[in-house]
Amino acid sequence: MSQVRTRPGLGSALASLRDNPQFRLLWWSNLFFFGGAWSQTLVLGWIAYDLTGSEFLVAVFTAVRLAPLLLGPLTGALADRYHRVGMLIIASGWAFLAVAVVALLASVDLLSYGAIVIGGLAVGLAQSPSQPARAALVLELVGRENLSNANALNALAMNVTQVIGPALGGAMIAILGAPTTLWISTLWYAASLLLLLPLRRYGRAVTRATERMLPLMINGIRQIGRNRLALAVLGVTLAANILIWPIYQSFMPVFARDQLGLDAAGLGILLTCGGIGGLVGSMIIAGLGDFRHKGALFVFGTAAWGAMWALFAGSGQVAVSYVLMAGIGVFSAAFGVMQTTLLLITTDEVLHGRALGLQELAIGIMPVAALALGAIAQVVGVGPTTLCSSLLLIIILAVLALAEPRLIKIGRQEDEGSADRPARLR
Repeated sequence: MSQVRTRPGLGSALASLRDNPQFRLLWWSNLFFFGGAWSQTLVLGWIAYDLTGSEFLVAVFTAVRLAPLLLGPLTGALADRYHRVGMLIIASGWAFLAVAVVALLASVDLLSYGAIVIGGLAVGLAQSPSQPARAALVLELVGRENLSNANALNALAMNVTQVIGPALGGAMIAILGAPTTLWISTLWYAASLLLLLPLRRYGRAVTRATERMLPLMINGIRQIGRNRLALAVLGVTLAANILIWPIYQSFMPVFARDQLGLDAAGLGILLTCGGIGGLVGSMIIAGLGDFRHKGALFVFGTAAWGAMWALFAGSGQVAVSYVLMAGIGVFSAAFGVMQTTLLLITTDEVLHGRALGLQELAIGIMPVAALALGAIAQVVGVGPTTLCSSLLLIIILAVLALAEPRLIKIGRQEDEGSADRPARLR
């Protein structure tokens, strides 16, 4: 494992990729895995709408696709109990087989809506449950000093695939057709799997082999529940996924058409601005190296993210909205990168998988929150709904920071309080 410490500066932004060959393999594997996930989700959603003509049935497909997020506590325990790289290899292989079967059915014109839903669930079972193992493995590969840099680079890969994956999938549907596009997605998963094979000696289990799963999961939840810092970080994650992420996932077409008068191309530009902002924000954090004020960046950056959404909610100017969406992307990186970084550095290594599993559970609330916010927006409009959600997020951040002041002070390991951190299991 490379022990080169990243230092502030643009040249250090790619330090973990440049200096750590093991992390480089994982990063490329992530890029192919999530590129495949974003593109095939778009393709399956397209086929589902083409077959049914029903927005509701497409929403059902999306909900089923995201449902495995709710397995976070269980899959987090699996990530602590079993070999993490082995779990990722199984996940990539499972996704490859699932999409290959769907692609085969589409190629012979036997793909039904039910098969699409089952295929989406299969890919969701490969993606979401593997996330705790994927994120926990980063710390083992790069070390604590390079964790922020590596997580920022992972966020960069996610933003790249989120921006390029759907666009590439849409272009391939138009040029090659949906079945061929699905076959290409299977190749992305195959590449992800092959890149993981050299990492098989990493990703060790961190709990005793005799531990049973249910007690392991319950014990982890109890220990994390006594860790006020970790709970504060998870509280921010939960609030953001209830109040803000559903807006981005659900309301952007409404903002584009009704508030800004944009067509589909304009919506694409709006989303691209957000994606580019996310790339810039991730690169900035990656370039900071092992900076001291991680907690402050998390809290104040997330608050700025909420403030940008509040301004966007009231904007009726297209150019201003493009700029605001780019700013939203920049500040979203402070939340997206630092939530995982802080959760890893405020919990013991033996609990990392289970802590990240709880993070997955907090993210998994988003589809339910989207339905609730959608019902509210139906009555009062998307602008007021977004404004109130943004301001409420800022208020919750202030309450959490006052209730646990050390949240803002989290920095390097020597700066972190450890009173709430449970003893390491032996």
